[in-house]
Amino acid sequence: MKDFYDCVVIGGGPAGGSTASIVAESAFSTLLVERDPVPRFHVGESLMPECYWPLERIGVLDQVKRAGWQTKKSVQFVTHTGKESAPFFFREHDERECSTTWQVERSEFDKMLFDRAAELGADCHDRTRLVDVETEAGDSDDQPVARAVTLKLADGTLKKVGCRVVVDATGQQSFLAGKLGLKEINPDLKKAAIWTYYRGAVRGEGDNDGATIILNTENRDSWFWFIPQSRDITSVGCVGDNDYLLKGRGTPEQVFEEELAKCPGLQPRLANATRVGKVSTAKEFSYMTRRHAGPGWVLVGDALGFIDPVYSSGVYFALEMGVRAGDAIVTGLQKDDVSAEQLGQWTDDFKAGASRVRQLVHAFYNRDFSIGRFMKEHPEYRGNVTDLLIGRVFHEDAGKMFPALDQSIEMARANAMSKSESMADTKPMPT
Repeated sequence: MKDFYDCVVIGGGPAGGSTASIVAESAFSTLLVERDPVPRFHVGESLMPECYWPLERIGVLDQVKRAGWQTKKSVQFVTHTGKESAPFFFREHDERECSTTWQVERSEFDKMLFDRAAELGADCHDRTRLVDVETEAGDSDDQPVARAVTLKLADGTLKKVGCRVVVDATGQQSFLAGKLGLKEINPDLKKAAIWTYYRGAVRGEGDNDGATIILNTENRDSWFWFIPQSRDITSVGCVGDNDYLLKGRGTPEQVFEEELAKCPGLQPRLANATRVGKVSTAKEFSYMTRRHAGPGWVLVGDALGFIDPVYSSGVYFALEMGVRAGDAIVTGLQKDDVSAEQLGQWTDDFKAGASRVRQLVHAFYNRDFSIGRFMKEHPEYRGNVTDLLIGRVFHEDAGKMFPALDQSIEMARANAMSKSESMADTKPMPT
């Protein structure tokens, strides 16, 4: 490890690996560090089809195709009564190869990206922990100038490394955002997740066998993800309000089983399956940062923000941010401009696209929303919905369905209120 680099990337996940690959490929000295041994476990296995393009850009697409991971060609929804929607097959909207994606083992996938950065010239070190980012005063309190990082190496020694650009890809740790007070929890999405893994779960049929399935519980206080992986393993997780899942109840394992008993669509899929993983939890994972770059530093991946696991946007957004940030860094280094404006020039367009997924997430958590009902009311928007599920959100027409969707929700709410009032009117008067 040298004493100085053009770019130091902290975090070896999809965002960090892709950023380091782009910068190193342009022959700028790049250091990529990861605190855990590589490979390491991580949840978030389901890819959106639009991952195809950043994977192609950094040169690992063929390797991904050969890896043997479960292919994903569709998404399916199951109501609180167990009624299954018709699958959303991506190829019906776009027949190109990019409409097929994968359900990956993140330990293997992230290592592939880590190794690719090394192939392109980055110095890559695992078991290396960020201790601090050294800064100088900038134009404002939340725009300090990054100058160096202090790292704790695998042997326990501390090392200071100078640099022109620091990339924070530390995931939900969000090191710089925490240090600078930039992180803002979404008050409407204070969710928690409890998840584990099964062998022998019942999957969809035919081309729907690798589908990510979203299943509501009877009271709609929680929902489950069902993500088929290779080797007959399925990732199964429960998501609900943080207080509902994790406060005043039993162990996470007990809560998981209680919620599973309320999910008629999932019970038959797991009836003869065997749980093979520990039960894990995460909470309050929906947030955004109010500033994403400063002089000599930029945030990418979950360090910049995370929406929700329901539509599997996390890995795609991390890869996309990595490529966009990498391009901005390369251009900045070439013209000796590592200002906040240069390093963060991509963030407004990215956030506009991400906001469309966030809007669909908020609709999902609205109890008056039904994607099946909306498709019956507005079949003309099926392609638009599929675009959002694919991840094709970075164009103006991506959000054109939302006025009709909002109207559908309002009509459903009005009908429910009318029905409730009608039932109240028909109750006999007490004697």
